[in-house]
Amino acid sequence: MKNLIAFFALALPVSAVQAQEGQLVTFVTCPIYRDTDFGRKSGCWLAEDPNTGQRWDVTLSPYKPDWNYAVLVEGRVSDAAPDACGAPVLDTVRTSRLYDTPCPAHMLPAEGYPGREYKLQGRYINPIAVPRDVPPGPYEERVFTLYFEFNQDFLVYQYDDYLMDKAATWLAAAQPRKVVVTGYAATDEREVTGHVLSEEASIAQGRADAVALSLSRLLPELEIEVRTQLGAQTTDDPDADNIPGQSQRRAEIRALFHD
Repeated sequence: MKNLIAFFALALPVSAVQAQEGQLVTFVTCPIYRDTDFGRKSGCWLAEDPNTGQRWDVTLSPYKPDWNYAVLVEGRVSDAAPDACGAPVLDTVRTSRLYDTPCPAHMLPAEGYPGREYKLQGRYINPIAVPRDVPPGPYEERVFTLYFEFNQDFLVYQYDDYLMDKAATWLAAAQPRKVVVTGYAATDEREVTGHVLSEEASIAQGRADAVALSLSRLLPELEIEVRTQLGAQTTDDPDADNIPGQSQRRAEIRALFHD
Protein backbone atom coordinates (compact mmCIF):
# COMPACT_ATOMS: atom_id res chain seq x y z
CA MET A 1 0.00 0.00 0.00
CA LYS A 2 2.81 2.44 0.85
CA ASN A 3 4.42 1.81 -2.55
CA LEU A 4 1.09 2.39 -4.28
CA ILE A 5 0.58 5.69 -2.43
CA ALA A 6 4.12 6.77 -3.33
CA PHE A 7 3.47 5.92 -7.00
CA PHE A 8 0.35 8.07 -7.20
CA ALA A 9 2.09 10.91 -5.34
CA LEU A 10 4.86 10.93 -7.93
CA ALA A 11 2.34 10.79 -10.74
CA LEU A 12 0.49 13.90 -9.59
CA PRO A 13 0.80 16.99 -11.81
CA VAL A 14 2.50 20.09 -10.50
CA SER A 15 0.05 21.64 -8.05
CA ALA A 16 -0.59 25.31 -7.54
CA VAL A 17 2.03 26.85 -5.30
CA GLN A 18 0.38 27.95 -2.07
CA ALA A 19 3.54 29.36 -0.54
CA GLN A 20 4.40 32.99 -1.22
CA GLU A 21 7.53 34.09 -3.03
CA GLY A 22 10.43 34.24 -0.58
CA GLN A 23 8.71 32.02 2.01
CA LEU A 24 10.95 29.48 3.73
CA VAL A 25 10.04 25.84 3.06
CA THR A 26 11.64 23.11 5.20
CA PHE A 27 11.02 19.36 5.13
CA VAL A 28 12.67 15.93 4.98
CA THR A 29 12.00 13.61 2.07
CA CYS A 30 13.49 11.13 -0.38
CA PRO A 31 14.86 12.96 -3.44
CA ILE A 32 13.74 12.24 -7.00
CA TYR A 33 15.99 12.56 -10.05
CA ARG A 34 14.44 13.60 -13.38
CA ASP A 35 16.19 12.77 -16.63
CA THR A 36 15.93 15.72 -19.03
CA ASP A 37 16.17 16.54 -22.72
CA PHE A 38 19.37 18.64 -22.57
CA GLY A 39 21.41 15.53 -21.85
CA ARG A 40 24.51 15.18 -19.69
CA LYS A 41 24.61 17.31 -16.51
CA SER A 42 21.20 18.86 -17.22
CA GLY A 43 19.15 16.54 -15.01
CA CYS A 44 16.85 17.86 -12.29
CA TRP A 45 16.54 17.11 -8.59
CA LEU A 46 13.02 17.17 -7.21
CA ALA A 47 11.75 16.84 -3.64
CA GLU A 48 8.18 16.36 -2.45
CA ASP A 49 7.04 17.90 0.83
CA PRO A 50 5.29 15.12 2.83
CA ASN A 51 3.17 17.71 4.64
CA THR A 52 1.59 19.26 1.55
CA GLY A 53 2.24 16.87 -1.33
CA GLN A 54 3.87 19.77 -3.18
CA ARG A 55 6.80 18.77 -5.34
CA TRP A 56 9.66 21.28 -5.60
CA ASP A 57 12.58 21.79 -7.96
CA VAL A 58 15.68 21.81 -5.69
CA THR A 59 18.30 21.57 -8.44
CA LEU A 60 19.92 24.91 -7.53
CA SER A 61 21.29 23.66 -4.21
CA PRO A 62 25.10 24.03 -4.03
CA TYR A 63 25.26 20.49 -2.68
CA LYS A 64 23.31 17.89 -4.59
CA PRO A 65 21.20 15.03 -3.20
CA ASP A 66 22.19 11.39 -3.31
CA TRP A 67 19.08 9.42 -4.24
CA ASN A 68 20.10 6.64 -1.84
CA TYR A 69 19.43 8.88 1.18
CA ALA A 70 16.80 11.29 2.45
CA VAL A 71 17.48 15.01 2.30
CA LEU A 72 16.77 17.93 4.57
CA VAL A 73 15.34 20.56 2.21
CA GLU A 74 15.59 24.22 3.24
CA GLY A 75 14.63 26.71 0.56
CA ARG A 76 12.97 29.96 -0.41
CA VAL A 77 10.10 29.98 -2.90
CA SER A 78 11.13 31.53 -6.21
CA ASP A 79 8.98 33.24 -8.82
CA ALA A 80 10.79 31.28 -11.56
CA ALA A 81 8.61 29.28 -13.94
CA PRO A 82 8.49 25.50 -13.36
CA ASP A 83 9.13 24.79 -17.06
CA ALA A 84 12.72 23.51 -16.72
CA CYS A 85 12.11 20.58 -14.39
CA GLY A 86 8.36 20.30 -13.95
CA ALA A 87 8.01 21.72 -10.45
CA PRO A 88 8.02 25.14 -8.74
CA VAL A 89 11.53 26.31 -7.95
CA LEU A 90 13.20 26.79 -4.59
CA ASP A 91 15.99 29.36 -4.94
CA THR A 92 17.88 29.78 -2.66
CA VAL A 93 17.88 26.17 -1.46
CA ARG A 94 19.91 23.55 0.42
CA THR A 95 19.55 19.75 0.25
CA SER A 96 21.56 18.18 3.07
CA ARG A 97 21.94 14.41 2.83
CA LEU A 98 20.81 12.41 5.87
CA TYR A 99 23.03 9.35 5.74
CA ASP A 100 21.14 7.61 8.55
CA THR A 101 17.90 7.58 6.50
CA PRO A 102 18.15 5.36 3.39
CA CYS A 103 15.84 5.83 0.39
CA PRO A 104 15.02 3.79 -2.72
CA ALA A 105 16.59 5.29 -5.85
CA HIS A 106 13.89 6.87 -8.03
CA MET A 107 14.26 8.43 -11.49
CA LEU A 108 11.58 10.02 -13.66
CA PRO A 109 11.81 10.24 -17.46
CA ALA A 110 12.25 13.63 -19.08
CA GLU A 111 8.53 13.90 -20.02
CA GLY A 112 9.43 16.84 -22.25
CA TYR A 113 11.17 18.89 -19.56
CA PRO A 114 14.50 20.33 -20.79
CA GLY A 115 16.27 20.74 -17.45
CA ARG A 116 19.04 23.33 -17.28
CA GLU A 117 22.19 23.43 -19.35
CA TYR A 118 25.21 23.09 -17.08
CA LYS A 119 26.95 26.30 -16.13
CA LEU A 120 29.10 27.53 -13.27
CA GLN A 121 27.15 28.88 -10.35
CA GLY A 122 27.58 32.37 -8.94
CA ARG A 123 30.34 31.33 -6.53
CA TYR A 124 33.41 29.97 -8.25
CA ILE A 125 37.10 30.79 -8.26
CA ASN A 126 39.79 31.27 -10.86
CA PRO A 127 42.74 28.86 -10.92
CA ILE A 128 45.36 29.57 -8.25
CA ALA A 129 47.80 30.67 -10.96
CA VAL A 130 45.57 33.65 -11.82
CA PRO A 131 46.70 36.70 -9.79
CA ARG A 132 44.16 38.10 -7.32
CA ASP A 133 43.51 41.80 -6.88
CA VAL A 134 44.99 43.02 -3.60
CA PRO A 135 42.11 43.97 -1.23
CA PRO A 136 42.39 47.60 -0.13
CA GLY A 137 43.08 48.57 3.49
CA PRO A 138 42.84 49.68 6.16
CA TYR A 139 43.12 46.22 7.70
CA GLU A 140 41.43 45.58 11.03
CA GLU A 141 39.70 42.75 12.86
CA ARG A 142 37.41 40.90 10.47
CA VAL A 143 35.44 37.65 10.32
CA PHE A 144 35.08 35.38 7.29
CA THR A 145 32.55 32.52 7.38
CA LEU A 146 32.30 29.19 5.56
CA TYR A 147 29.17 27.02 5.52
CA PHE A 148 28.47 23.30 5.55
CA GLU A 149 25.92 20.63 4.77
CA PHE A 150 23.94 19.31 7.76
CA ASN A 151 26.16 17.18 10.03
CA GLN A 152 29.06 17.25 7.54
CA ASP A 153 32.48 18.89 7.74
CA PHE A 154 33.74 18.76 4.15
CA LEU A 155 34.16 21.97 2.14
CA VAL A 156 31.47 22.40 -0.52
CA TYR A 157 32.53 22.74 -4.17
CA GLN A 158 31.70 26.12 -5.76
CA TYR A 159 30.67 27.48 -2.38
CA ASP A 160 33.22 27.01 0.39
CA ASP A 161 36.20 27.10 -1.97
CA TYR A 162 34.97 30.52 -3.15
CA LEU A 163 34.54 31.78 0.42
CA MET A 164 37.95 30.37 1.40
CA ASP A 165 39.61 32.07 -1.57
CA LYS A 166 38.12 35.42 -0.52
CA ALA A 167 39.36 34.96 3.04
CA ALA A 168 42.85 33.80 2.05
CA THR A 169 43.30 36.65 -0.44
CA TRP A 170 42.41 39.22 2.22
CA LEU A 171 44.53 37.58 4.92
CA ALA A 172 47.57 37.45 2.63
CA ALA A 173 47.31 41.20 2.16
CA ALA A 174 46.33 42.12 5.72
CA GLN A 175 48.90 39.89 7.50
CA PRO A 176 47.13 39.70 10.88
CA ARG A 177 48.96 38.61 14.03
CA LYS A 178 46.93 35.40 14.03
CA VAL A 179 43.53 33.99 13.10
CA VAL A 180 41.07 32.12 15.30
CA VAL A 181 39.06 29.46 13.48
CA THR A 182 35.87 28.50 15.34
CA GLY A 183 33.82 25.52 14.22
CA TYR A 184 30.10 25.61 15.06
CA ALA A 185 27.57 22.79 15.30
CA ALA A 186 23.77 23.10 15.44
CA THR A 187 23.41 20.66 18.34
CA ASP A 188 20.01 21.91 19.54
CA GLU A 189 17.26 19.49 18.48
CA ARG A 190 14.54 20.53 16.04
CA GLU A 191 11.72 18.51 14.51
CA VAL A 192 11.22 18.58 10.75
CA THR A 193 8.38 16.50 9.26
CA GLY A 194 8.62 13.92 12.03
CA HIS A 195 12.42 13.74 12.07
CA VAL A 196 14.29 15.00 15.13
CA LEU A 197 17.45 16.60 13.79
CA SER A 198 20.57 17.77 15.62
CA GLU A 199 24.20 17.84 14.61
CA GLU A 200 26.79 15.77 16.44
CA ALA A 201 28.97 17.77 18.81
CA SER A 202 32.12 16.41 17.14
CA ILE A 203 31.19 18.06 13.85
CA ALA A 204 32.20 21.47 15.25
CA GLN A 205 35.78 20.24 15.67
CA GLY A 206 35.75 18.66 12.23
CA ARG A 207 34.68 21.92 10.61
CA ALA A 208 37.28 23.95 12.47
CA ASP A 209 40.02 21.45 11.55
CA ALA A 210 39.00 21.37 7.87
CA VAL A 211 39.11 25.16 7.59
CA ALA A 212 42.37 25.45 9.56
CA LEU A 213 44.02 22.81 7.37
CA SER A 214 42.97 24.58 4.17
CA LEU A 215 44.22 27.92 5.49
CA SER A 216 47.55 26.43 6.54
CA ARG A 217 48.10 25.07 3.04
CA LEU A 218 47.27 28.41 1.40
CA LEU A 219 49.13 30.55 3.98
CA PRO A 220 51.83 28.40 5.65
CA GLU A 221 53.19 31.26 7.78
CA LEU A 222 49.81 32.12 9.31
CA GLU A 223 49.36 31.45 13.05
CA ILE A 224 46.06 29.62 13.53
CA GLU A 225 44.17 28.88 16.75
CA VAL A 226 41.24 26.43 16.65
CA ARG A 227 38.11 26.62 18.81
CA THR A 228 34.61 25.09 18.83
CA GLN A 229 31.11 26.28 19.71
CA LEU A 230 28.02 24.11 20.21
CA GLY A 231 24.37 25.14 20.09
CA ALA A 232 25.03 27.40 17.09
CA GLN A 233 22.54 30.23 16.60
CA THR A 234 21.41 31.78 13.33
CA THR A 235 23.13 34.79 11.77
CA ASP A 236 22.25 37.27 9.05
CA ASP A 237 25.40 36.83 6.95
CA PRO A 238 24.35 37.21 3.27
CA ASP A 239 26.58 34.30 2.22
CA ALA A 240 24.17 31.97 4.05
CA ASP A 241 21.57 33.04 1.46
CA ASN A 242 18.82 33.80 3.97
CA ILE A 243 18.59 30.13 5.02
CA PRO A 244 18.57 30.09 8.87
CA GLY A 245 19.77 26.50 9.19
CA GLN A 246 22.62 27.14 6.78
CA SER A 247 23.82 30.08 8.86
CA GLN A 248 24.18 27.78 11.90
CA ARG A 249 26.31 25.18 10.11
CA ARG A 250 29.48 27.22 9.87
CA ALA A 251 33.09 27.88 10.68
CA GLU A 252 34.35 31.40 11.31
CA ILE A 253 37.80 32.77 10.55
CA ARG A 254 38.53 35.79 12.78
CA ALA A 255 41.59 37.88 11.94
CA LEU A 256 43.27 39.45 14.98
CA PHE A 257 45.86 42.22 14.88
CA HIS A 258 46.37 42.91 18.60
CA ASP A 259 46.71 40.92 21.83
